[in-house]
Amino acid sequence: MAKIVAASLIGTTIEWYDFFLYGSAAALVFNTLFFPESDPLTGTLLSFATYAIGFLARPLGGLVFGHFGDKVGRKQLLVISLLMMGGSTAAMGLLPTYAAIGAGAPLLLTLLRLVQGFALGGEWGGAVLIVSEHGDDRRRGFWASWPQCGAPGGNLLATAVLAVLAAFQSDAAFEAWGWRIPFLLSGALVMIGLWIRLTVSESPVFLAAQRNAGSRPQAPVIEVFRRSWRQVLITIGARMAENVSYYVLTAFILVYVTTGLGMSKSAGLNAVLIGSAVHFVTIPMWGALSDRIGRKPTYLFGAVGTAVWSFAFFALMDTRSPLLITVAATVGLVLHGAMYGPQAAFFTEQFATRVRFTGLSVGGQLSSIAAGALAPLVAVALFKATGGTTAVSLYVVAMCALTVAALLCARETARTSLYDEAQDGAEAGLPVGR
Repeated sequence: MAKIVAASLIGTTIEWYDFFLYGSAAALVFNTLFFPESDPLTGTLLSFATYAIGFLARPLGGLVFGHFGDKVGRKQLLVISLLMMGGSTAAMGLLPTYAAIGAGAPLLLTLLRLVQGFALGGEWGGAVLIVSEHGDDRRRGFWASWPQCGAPGGNLLATAVLAVLAAFQSDAAFEAWGWRIPFLLSGALVMIGLWIRLTVSESPVFLAAQRNAGSRPQAPVIEVFRRSWRQVLITIGARMAENVSYYVLTAFILVYVTTGLGMSKSAGLNAVLIGSAVHFVTIPMWGALSDRIGRKPTYLFGAVGTAVWSFAFFALMDTRSPLLITVAATVGLVLHGAMYGPQAAFFTEQFATRVRFTGLSVGGQLSSIAAGALAPLVAVALFKATGGTTAVSLYVVAMCALTVAALLCARETARTSLYDEAQDGAEAGLPVGR
């Protein structure tokens, strides 16, 4: 089990490193390198627009990877997603800027961002399932929370590399060539992740379902929307607060520190760096807690706590104290972990084995369009329109309210057996044989 978790965690960390590196670069340098003819905030909006495009591709990736993941297995799809993500990220490090080729530069950037989003759309569901379907029912929340650590782990790695470069390079050198280094590093990281993932065994729950002739769907996505549409809606709603709050805490914070507060980018980067380290450690704790008290109570605490903290977050930021800015980001990410820790097990337990990859991926990634893709754009637009952060806090509160509503409509799923093929077949309206 430790080997399965390690393989999943290292792979997801590399994938999220690639994905979040783009978000940090969009907040720090892409506005001047690829959209230089706009004022700083407008350039940042355009930069985040290309950032959002990666989210638009995630549901399509979830659909394609989910379809084949439910038909041929989890492992092969994890290898493909890692190669796609790493290749597109390394290619970004070689892109010419607007000054070199004009409008072709942002177009190429957008294309590579689409490939990133497509790959991540399949990555998350596969990584979560390969661990969830290997683990036991009693501790699934704990084990399945480890792939979730790949998000703060990747963000930690991306932010650390950028923070080191920002500390030892002048702004001019960083904008001229230094920003390319973290993207090119992705190529080496992918080779490590690929070697590890090739050693992972296929999910025993999937193999057991494959031996049951009634558990081989012809069109998983059609079956999901016909028979599990309620679970898809719950999954989408439950992700709204988690997704929006995360990108406000880790992406918009960089914009607000530099443009809103007039401070150096190091203050924001260091806050995210420390917050991500604490986030990484606490996510498995929240997952373990959900095994003891249930998925819903743990998730609800995170959603309500995030709504309340959204106001304290900006109040602490406005002090311009690097220490209090770090506290604001860290507490926010710990509360986010109360949602993110139990999320993998909670979503996995919503769907039958025969369509679990598709249901998990489609439900999880559809919410990424309405939540993660728009969060930095909406936050920057609200800040630009109002000149303050109250509207941004209210935006987070509204998303938390949607998540609370979705959770109240869901059933408690802790300790549910994933091997219950009788239930799987019954939900699909098919005859079941052992």
